[in-house]
Amino acid sequence: MSVKNLLKAKVSLAPMAGITDYVLRSLIRENSDSALLTTEMISSEFLTQTKGGDILMRRDDHSPISYQLSGHKPKMIAECAKYLERYADMIDINMGCPVNKVVKGTDGCALMRNVSLAQEIVRTVKASISKPLSVKFRLGYTFDELNYVEFGEKMQEAGADFITIHGRTRSQMYGGQADWKKIAELKKNVDIPVFANGDVVSIETAVQCLEESQADGVAVGRGALGDVTLIGRIEKYLNKGIYLPPPTLEEKVETLKDHLKREVELRGENVGVKFCRKFYPYYLNGFQGASKLRGEIVLIDNISEVLKKLDAVLVNINLQHV
Repeated sequence: MSVKNLLKAKVSLAPMAGITDYVLRSLIRENSDSALLTTEMISSEFLTQTKGGDILMRRDDHSPISYQLSGHKPKMIAECAKYLERYADMIDINMGCPVNKVVKGTDGCALMRNVSLAQEIVRTVKASISKPLSVKFRLGYTFDELNYVEFGEKMQEAGADFITIHGRTRSQMYGGQADWKKIAELKKNVDIPVFANGDVVSIETAVQCLEESQADGVAVGRGALGDVTLIGRIEKYLNKGIYLPPPTLEEKVETLKDHLKREVELRGENVGVKFCRKFYPYYLNGFQGASKLRGEIVLIDNISEVLKKLDAVLVNINLQHV
């Protein structure tokens, strides 16, 4: 599959460790025709030792899908990329993760401080695979090290077919505002497609991001949490001019119930319920009693009890509509 076809929807799911798992990807695909999905970050060290397990799961309709690898050992990452080709339509190298335990291991955004190693990784992986290769990175490690233009040029030179750039530095983590306008400078200096990432939480912000960044598309991360329709709605608007409204509270609660059931089916009740707790604040917000409800259900390990609480929310919504 060509890069052009992979990116024709002009929107992708940004990789989020411990978040963009098989279930979330499936829910997003069911609301999107051809957006590029991306797996959660997969450590090349972990994959070498375990061959992946559940983290590699996919359905046929998940295509187009990119599998993201992290690491700093070129040969190991290349071997993992070759292994993942059986699942992936694209391989992505993480050079943007800001988390301490990742950068301390010289992975993720730490590679922006070692351009020669980053290039060696891209060249080695590119030589070992036949699928397109992408790189995800940030504006720089700190505000004093804004090397994103040079870094993007070097990634293209090394063989990258596609770039996703988060409009923040590593030192910002996820705070402050993403600087979409800076991304436009990178776009002017490379010939490969560029997707802009950071603070895209609605159709309106997607449009604004594209205007300011001049990017070829947008990558949606946290904006898709609690709204599995967002990526599909952006896709329809950018490609067909069709504006679909955000989900109602009732729809969000129903989706959370579905999400919870699927995680339990995948992981078992104990692990599945606990895994899903991280999503409660995104689905359950903006209504009276939301905080109290979240405080109650986060303590519940039994799926049937959580579902009862959520059904009670739906009853209250329906009563308000009478």
